[in-house]
Amino acid sequence: MNAFIVPIVLVFMNQALLFGDSRIQVVGSPGSGGEGPAWHKDLGLLSSGFKGIHCLSPEGKSSVFLLGAGTNGLAFGPDGHLYACQPEHRRVIRIHPQTKAITLLADQFEGKKFNTPNDLCFDDQGRLYFSDPRYGDKTDMQLRDKEGNTIEGVYRLDPDGKMVRVLGREVERANGVLVSRDGKWLFVADNNNDTLGGARKLWRFPRLADGSVNAAKRELVHDWKQGRGPDGLKQDSNGILYVAGGLNKPNPPFEPDVIPGGIFVLDPQKEAGKRLITILPIPTDEVTNCAFGGSDLRTLFATGGGVLYSIRTEAPGHVRFSKAK
Repeated sequence: MNAFIVPIVLVFMNQALLFGDSRIQVVGSPGSGGEGPAWHKDLGLLSSGFKGIHCLSPEGKSSVFLLGAGTNGLAFGPDGHLYACQPEHRRVIRIHPQTKAITLLADQFEGKKFNTPNDLCFDDQGRLYFSDPRYGDKTDMQLRDKEGNTIEGVYRLDPDGKMVRVLGREVERANGVLVSRDGKWLFVADNNNDTLGGARKLWRFPRLADGSVNAAKRELVHDWKQGRGPDGLKQDSNGILYVAGGLNKPNPPFEPDVIPGGIFVLDPQKEAGKRLITILPIPTDEVTNCAFGGSDLRTLFATGGGVLYSIRTEAPGHVRFSKAK
């Protein structure tokens, strides 16, 4: 029996503590749950889907917010605007919530084009962090270190326009990013899942007052071994992490371990090896991200295989900048 199966049986018993008697359900329109869900008090839940950015209003009405947007990660900023990664255009943009006007924020670092910006988040000071991995063809990657090795790291865009690289070769391939509720940590999903033996790990890095991190003191939060690793993640008001990951079907040769697809609920305050609380199963692969929303922030939305799911939670989520300024 796979060694991961035994703890799975145990952690499923903890679901009632987090979700009560709630059951996961499909919401939104077909194809709306591709990636990057983000909650706004007035607009509702926005998500990157097959036709563009979709909107699920607070009343549950579905619509297309921006057709053909080609986005991945989404986040609302302190100005009430929607910020988004556009992987195909290799850039990060800002979208006006009413006019839908697009403003280019960043498409290069030190004169080199980004790989494919993927996920993004803010800290309390309005500093924007985003990951820049490359899945698939790597021949046109421009960002490299002095030895010529490719960089798939994390960048920070400050309110004054200053751009810095927060992490480079300290991670193999940055994917999901999140500044912790208390601002002390930067969580980074290191997901090198198309390489045999590559990282499938969730790290946390201590944050300093200027927004930088201490890469030398990184801590391993959870390791998916050689299964499908972590993607997007969020945190609730108690500091509990909700991390999209896993895969419901085998994917040899790169992901030989059998780890189910879903939302992995982790307590980073516990000691290593005892942090996994439960796994909320998501039936459609690939499980890409999640977000808290609803009027009381007690609805967890999850994206998987183009399907948007929701489930009620016992504790409210932590959401930065969910209101119009």
